[in-house]
Amino acid sequence: MHNNFKIYFSTPSFYNKLIFSLCICFLSHNLMAQQRQVPTDTAIITQHQIQILGKNVKYEAHTGFIPLWNSKDEIIATINYTYYRRTDVKDVNTRPIMFSFNGGPGSAAVWMQVAYTGPKLLNIDDEGYPVQPYGIRDNPYSVLDVADLVFVNPVNTGYSRMVRNKEGELPDREQFFGVNEDARYLAEWMSTFISRNNRWESPKYLIGESYGGTRVMALAHELQERNWMYLNGVIMVSPADYKVLRVGGPVSDALNLPYYTATAWYHHRLPAELQNRDLTEILPLAEEFAVNQLMPALARGGFLQDTQRAQIAERIAHFTGLRADRVQQVNLVVTPSYFWKELLRDTSGQTVGRLDSRYLGIDRMDAGMSPDYNAELSSWLHSFTPAINYYMRNDLKFVTDAKYNMFGDVHPWNFDGDNVRHNLRTAMAKNPYLKILIQSGYYDGATTYFQGKYTMWQIDPSGKLSDRISFRGYRSGHMMYLRKEDLKLATDDIRSFLQESSYTNKSAKY
Repeated sequence: MHNNFKIYFSTPSFYNKLIFSLCICFLSHNLMAQQRQVPTDTAIITQHQIQILGKNVKYEAHTGFIPLWNSKDEIIATINYTYYRRTDVKDVNTRPIMFSFNGGPGSAAVWMQVAYTGPKLLNIDDEGYPVQPYGIRDNPYSVLDVADLVFVNPVNTGYSRMVRNKEGELPDREQFFGVNEDARYLAEWMSTFISRNNRWESPKYLIGESYGGTRVMALAHELQERNWMYLNGVIMVSPADYKVLRVGGPVSDALNLPYYTATAWYHHRLPAELQNRDLTEILPLAEEFAVNQLMPALARGGFLQDTQRAQIAERIAHFTGLRADRVQQVNLVVTPSYFWKELLRDTSGQTVGRLDSRYLGIDRMDAGMSPDYNAELSSWLHSFTPAINYYMRNDLKFVTDAKYNMFGDVHPWNFDGDNVRHNLRTAMAKNPYLKILIQSGYYDGATTYFQGKYTMWQIDPSGKLSDRISFRGYRSGHMMYLRKEDLKLATDDIRSFLQESSYTNKSAKY
């Protein structure tokens, strides 16, 4: 933080002492600045108000750090968070509290904090494209009216950092960076947060985007089994399911096709029979083909008969806007990277975005099997980065020389023991209150909407919990909330979900 000094001189001796003191002060300040240290345990509280859905909401923003301890009660890391607490409510014990996580793994909480559920919005147009000057504005659709919000930056993201011991050594990285390791320490941290803020009686929710979907599935079980914290709801936004994602094979490859249909429809590349109908009318047709015809055909691989191969290639072309002969050239396996490069190759020559295929890119040459870069991510980074840095300093009054890590060093990430689907089902079975909401954008090519549906189907093979799991789709990409119309729809869906998972005076039993 910066201070303004007024210096008054009286005698030479006073002058010499003052100069000496200031030199020591500035030297100490400079040494700390060079190390770019962050505090391990502190909070800055600021007061705010906002109009949400036309009603005035007063709230506090707590920006700070709560440490993590090892088994010897030594601090090994400090977790940076922002806690938004509505202040004009009477009974905080019945008010929901929602912990928000982004993904990566290695991503900070910035995306949903200043673009989705939080009280501030990125300065973007109605379709979600960034505009200058960069900045933020009030979010009239924030869910802060119905729930208090905690945005959490896992270790090495945002301002969160590992902490050196007395010998100056950093802790073992392996205890943080893995599916189960991540859930274990974050659950411990959440328990500390809930105790410090006296929120044990509040209904508790998790929301996680992308890898955050894996994270909150794991956390639901970890919180319940090791910290005795029971949830009312888990919201997965464009969830990444690593039992499918980038695994390859007939199931993974076939699940991509309905996303191709959605993107081709957006770019007007489908045959008239499909193009002239609404998106939500044609996606069930693509889903039916993917599961009932494409998946079995891909399972036969090189032993699929030539006539069948040609028929399947024609159907893939029908639902993707690609040429059937080129579908044959890739052995019927249209990978996402090939699709992003191929869809517009013969027209504009542009590529389509990975996380949001409404975005277009320009490659060095038209030839190739994948785009040179992710057009949408480049666009987002040059708008989100200045916005979060400005917001932290100017609105939340947190000033530091430390860098806000949009993406942090968390690799290698340990995916061993990924049983998050099963663990979430176990948590649901043991907790009759727990409900699940999955939200996905139709134009998301990283964690496709149909993969989100597949995850929903696979959480509970028995089907006995299916009435507690719901899915919502939106006409945008990975961060579907960047589009104004979808922001309103998606936050309304969260409000409905909170209401549906509220069980005042209802016993937790089957």
